[in-house]
Formats: sequence, structure tokens, C-alpha cells
Amino acid sequence: MPKLTLAELAAITGGELHGNGDLTVSTIAAMDKASEGQITFLTNAKYRKHLSECKATAVLIKSSELELCQTNAIVVDDPYLAFALVAQALDTTPEPASCIEASAYIAEDVVLGEGVCVGHNAVIESGATLGDNVVIGAGCFIGKNTTIGANTKMWANVSIYHNVVIGESCLIQSNTVIGADGFGYANTKGEWVKIPQLGSVTIGNRVEIGSCTTIDRGAIDDTVIEDNVIIDNHLQIAHNVHVGYGTALAGSTTIAGSVKIGKYCIIGGASVLNGHIEIADGVTITGMGMVMRSIPEKGIYSSGIPLQTNKEWRKTAARTLKIDDMHKRLKTLEKKFED
Repeated sequence: MPKLTLAELAAITGGELHGNGDLTVSTIAAMDKASEGQITFLTNAKYRKHLSECKATAVLIKSSELELCQTNAIVVDDPYLAFALVAQALDTTPEPASCIEASAYIAEDVVLGEGVCVGHNAVIESGATLGDNVVIGAGCFIGKNTTIGANTKMWANVSIYHNVVIGESCLIQSNTVIGADGFGYANTKGEWVKIPQLGSVTIGNRVEIGSCTTIDRGAIDDTVIEDNVIIDNHLQIAHNVHVGYGTALAGSTTIAGSVKIGKYCIIGGASVLNGHIEIADGVTITGMGMVMRSIPEKGIYSSGIPLQTNKEWRKTAARTLKIDDMHKRLKTLEKKFED
């Protein structure tokens, strides 16, 4: 377990140290549970009451909270960002693989960069290219002619289909599938006729993808995920979706085919986006958003109904079913008033 001095952590965070820089910490804890040898942080006002009694070796705080702190402090502009940097420095997560295991199958013409690691029972098919320091976890499948950029890591049982391009420094969690067929079919007299999905998937640099997410290949052109995108667990991203730079997609969101999402968007969990629409840069959609039409302007949009008691919800639902009748009656009254 790594240990870092407070002076080292102040340098890592760019903060101003108040206290003994020679003291060390090895783990991070919540403010109300932290003890000696740990560092904590204050970002939520409801934890402010614990600051004066905090037993951590050090606290990451803003300058406005310094007078309340009774222990060592590192003063920073953004304690949550500083927490992220400290967490990286103290991270003990193991690598998905540490060498090229004998049980892995790697086709003869695969191009491997320096420092590549491939876990037990992984399969890398003909024509694939892996950049320097790529790590492939146990049981992964890398399809034909796929390219994976330097420093990208995949945890166990990730499946990457053929001709996919993944950039540098990406992180893909277990059981994600990238490049499976998009949902493309024609219908003739009630019979479904499959449309081969001839595009692929292109993923940029520094993209992180959670577990059990699926990103389908394009029907003709590629499905595209730009740089610096973060994708949570259990998402469905359909064929020919385009996700812009720096966008965040929360868990269980479903994005239908040919949706174009702009830069720096935030899509809340369990949202559903209808196919063939465009979302402008900087749009936030709160959780359970049902997006049926394009959103042309930056802003915050919501549609999920907040939780009610069952009794209240039953009344709301009953009234909702009467909206059409109420609308007709209102129109009739308006006409009478105008007359």
C-alpha cells in the first residue's frame, strides 16, 4: 500500500499545505469516519459540521473552511478535483493482466507494441494491432483487423468485434461489447430481412466505458465516440450514434440509431433518446428523460415524473387519462368566450 507525505500530496494537487508536511497518509476516507493515516475532503456542506472534530491526518478544503479545521489541511480551489488526484496517487487497483499468458491465443500476424499484456484465455484474431502498453484482461475477444491504441486497458471478458478502432488511454470494464450488429432489418410481408451492418465503431482517446455496455457498429458509416467521453454501465448505444467530445452518459441510458449528441453534454441515468435526432452542445438531460425530438439549444431538460405516494400517483394517472377530454372542453369554452 503506497504512503505519501502531505508535502507530496500538496504538490500533486497544487494546494497550499497548512501543517506538518512530513506526515504520511495511505488511504482516503469520508470525513465522519476518517482516522489517523487517512486523508479526507470537504465538498458537501452537510459534512461541514464534522470538520472541527475530524480525526484524519489531513483534509482537502477550500480556504473559506480553513478556520474550522483542527487538523492538517491542504487548501485547494476544488476539493473534489483534488480528491480525484489524491485517489489516483494512492490507487492500488491491480492491472487486468501482467504478462502475455500462455493460454492466450494471438494470431501470427497480430502486431503487438512494447509492453503489451494479455490475460488467460483471451483471443486476438488475425490482423489486429495493439499499441504500446495495451492490457487485455482474461477471456477478452479482439476481432479481426481491430486497432487498439497505446495504454488502453480492458478488464475481463470484453468483446471487441472486427474492424473496430479504439484510441489511446481508454478504459473498458468487464462484459462490454463493442461492434456487434446494429438493429437493422427490412420487412416484407411480415418476414424480417437482415441488413448486414457494414460500418464499424470508432472510439477516440481517453474514453472510459462501464461494464455490460453495448456499442453497435454502424449500418454503413461508423458509430463514433469522440475523445474524453465517459460512459457508465448498462448502456445501449445503437448503430450510427455520434457522441461528441467530453460528453457523459449515465447508467442504463438507451440511445437509438443515428442520434447525434454534441460536446460536453450530460445525459442522466435511464434516459431514452429517440432515433435520428440531434442534441446541441452543452445540453443536460436529467434522469429518466424521454427525448423524442431534437434539442437545438444548450440548457437543462427534464421529463421524468417525480416519485409520489401510490395514492397520489393513482390520482395523477387518472387525471392524465382525461387530458384529451379536458382539452376538448377547454377549446369549446374558449370558442364560446370568443363568440
